[in-house]
This record gives sequence, structure tokens and C-alpha cells, in this order.
Amino acid sequence: MTTRTGRVISGITVTADGYTAGLNQSEERPFGDDGGDGWGDKLHAWYSETADENQAEIEQMTAARAFIMGRNMFGPVRGEWDRQWNGWWGDNPPYHAPVFVLTHHAREPQPMDGGTTYHFVTDGIEAALAQARAAAGDGDVAIMGGATTINQYLAAGLIDELRLHIVPLTLGAGTRLFEGVPTLELEQVSSRAASLVTHVTYRVLS
Repeated sequence: MTTRTGRVISGITVTADGYTAGLNQSEERPFGDDGGDGWGDKLHAWYSETADENQAEIEQMTAARAFIMGRNMFGPVRGEWDRQWNGWWGDNPPYHAPVFVLTHHAREPQPMDGGTTYHFVTDGIEAALAQARAAAGDGDVAIMGGATTINQYLAAGLIDELRLHIVPLTLGAGTRLFEGVPTLELEQVSSRAASLVTHVTYRVLS
């Protein structure tokens, strides 16, 4: 993989069997049938219930200089933008940097409080990455998810580092990381076990 000044990184919470969300996702239950209330309480207990124990990993999630996410991660609105939706995170999202949202439907950029601006990209993952790299300068670009978006970037060989937060839970069905991704060679960079999660970082070699 070509060496760059800024890395393309991706981090996501996964179950022990590789799922990032269950079946039947909706606005009321964005993580679907996840073994809890559908708001990711089972998947993301490490984040919400033991934040002090995982502070370094939580801070790492928003340390990039630009971000990319799929439309499903941005929100539940489908089709044309016939509803004003500005993400799940309120008026002051945690990114404080440009966020490039993959979509098939054009929309004007949406500035938010705290320095976050959502840019809506209609011409594919490579165009979004080019814009994010330009915005990040020599800083990192983070592919935030969901899993379908991360899988596209992995399949295209565009991710340098993969950070998995593995929770001791199985779902058996839903949205799965690595679905449709060719064989990858990964080098383990670090691993840290906490009470509700194991954090593993891989360098993507091929």
C-alpha cells in the first residue's frame, strides 16, 4: 500500500461474530435487533458504561482531520432529501471537522456548531476520499462507517489501518463487517482487553 503522510483509518464496534448491527434497523432502533433496546446498548456498553476505562480509544475515534460516513450512518432518511435531517448527534456533532456523507441525492453542505460541516458526495467512495484528503491536509482521514461503507473501502484497498472494538456478544444476523471483501493480509499493531471490549488495531497490508 502506498505510503502517505496522512493515514486512512477506520474504527468500528463489532460483535464476536463480526456484526455491527442487527436486523430490522429503523429510526427508533438504529442498531436493529442488537440484544437490547436497538440503540446499541449491548454493542456500545463499553463506550457508554465504561467510558473512563476506554478514554484513549474514545478520543481516538474523533482525532482525524476529516471524516467519511455512509448515508445509513448519517441517518434514517432515504431517497430525496425531503426532510431536514442533520445527523444523530444534535447541533454540535463530535467531529469538529469536515464530514463527507456518501449519498445518491445531492444536497448543499450543512454547517453545524463546533466546526463540523457535512458535505454530501454523490460520485462515489474515491471522490469522497479525495475530498476528505484535501480537507485533512497532512492529517488522518477516518472512515466512520457503517460496515457497508467500510467494506467498500476495504475492498478497494483504500484503508491503511483498521481499529476493531470487539464486544463479547453474538448476533447471528444483520450487517456484517468484511462482507464481500476479498482476502486481506492484516498485521496486528496493538491489542488491549478491557472489561466489556477488546480493542484491536490492524495495519492493512494488502
